Amino acid sequence: MVSQRRLDIGSPGGDKAAMPDSATRLLILGGTTEATALAKALATDPAFKTILSLAGRTRTPMAAPVPVRIGGFGGAEGLARFLAEEGIATLIDATHPFAARISANAAEASRLAGIPLLAIRRPAWEAGEGDRWIEVEDMAGAARALGLVPRHVFLTIGRQEVAAFADAPHHAYVVRSIEPIGDTLPVPRLTTIAARGPFDAQDEAALMREAGIEVVVSKNAGGAATYGKVVAARSLGLPMVMVRRPLKPDVPSVPDAAGALAWLRAGGHAAPGTLRRV
Repeated sequence: MVSQRRLDIGSPGGDKAAMPDSATRLLILGGTTEATALAKALATDPAFKTILSLAGRTRTPMAAPVPVRIGGFGGAEGLARFLAEEGIATLIDATHPFAARISANAAEASRLAGIPLLAIRRPAWEAGEGDRWIEVEDMAGAARALGLVPRHVFLTIGRQEVAAFADAPHHAYVVRSIEPIGDTLPVPRLTTIAARGPFDAQDEAALMREAGIEVVVSKNAGGAATYGKVVAARSLGLPMVMVRRPLKPDVPSVPDAAGALAWLRAGGHAAPGTLRRV
């Protein structure tokens, strides 16, 4: 686990006093392409002073053009305290569609701190002609959906939840993740691939053919970066076990970074000095 690390986040130069009084301090809860895109768009905008927060689950996160904070906050109350202490005027939840707990904490923290919250919620993928989806509610359901007959399975779910498939050790697994999975999936037949998207559909199809994949397991993450596996499975006639998204709080949302940027520049954020202390 990555230990919590708090940077000097007053400004890229580390001098909070040098910030324009009119600049809105903004916290982006990130770890997604949308978060990175929004941070890049705001990096040179003098109307905003942006901090990007990462959970720390990836040891080598992509470089960001704004100050970065890595680590947890200690739940909703801890996040609310951080918002107040740092003078954050607006909170953007740009976390992964499956980061349900973080999104719930963000909604409660924005209420406690009395600041606006906007979520970036990319649209989910939808099954189309030729797709052979088996939709399930969670990873335990995905493991059961693989059945009793041994199969070659491509797990494209990251590393956090692969342990669920230890209950189905009769399958041969190919696991792709950014970080090593360690010993979290103790099964006899396991191949691991370390890679970071985006992934091209042709490359995905070639990988599936070479590994003899018979079924693909995926989260319904949405977005373009990993959609290649859906296209590849469709082209090869392979079934996909697709895990549905968890429920998230009902908060104002936009589908992408461009929408969030437009909302911010239209004044959807709070004016400086209107925070409630926690």
